[in-house]
Formats: sequence, structure tokens, C-alpha cells
Amino acid sequence: MAFDSWHEFIWMGGYGWYVWLAYSVTFLAIALLVIHGLLTRKKLRQQAVKMQHQQQRLARRKQLERERSKLTDDTTS
Repeated sequence: MAFDSWHEFIWMGGYGWYVWLAYSVTFLAIALLVIHGLLTRKKLRQQAVKMQHQQQRLARRKQLERERSKLTDDTTS
């Protein structure tokens, strides 16, 4: 092992503050990117479901309008 004790490992010859700060900033950045990706994915999925429901409602409305127009055409003939 390169270090004789845990204290020397953490201290790293006086550069421990910079080393551990760099590690913590890196891990924080990666964690934030993962969280942001998960939240964006969730939001996009919700938007897709909402859009799909909206398209289904519009399709049903058009179908009902077609049926109504056929009924009115049949009664007037």
C-alpha cells in the first residue's frame, strides 16, 4: 500500500483537500446529471401519455360527429 495509515491516505501529502474536493465535485455533477435525466424522462413520458389521451379524445369526437352526420343525412332523405 502506498500509504502507511488511513490518516495519510486522507491527507495525501497535503493535497487531500484538493483531491477530495475534485472527487466530490465530480460525483455531485454525475449525480445531478442522472437525476436530471430521470426527471426529464418522467416529464416526457407524462407529456406523451397526455398527448395520446388528447388524440384519442379527438378521434372519438370525430367519430361521433361522423355518426351524427350520417343520422341526420338518413333522416332527411
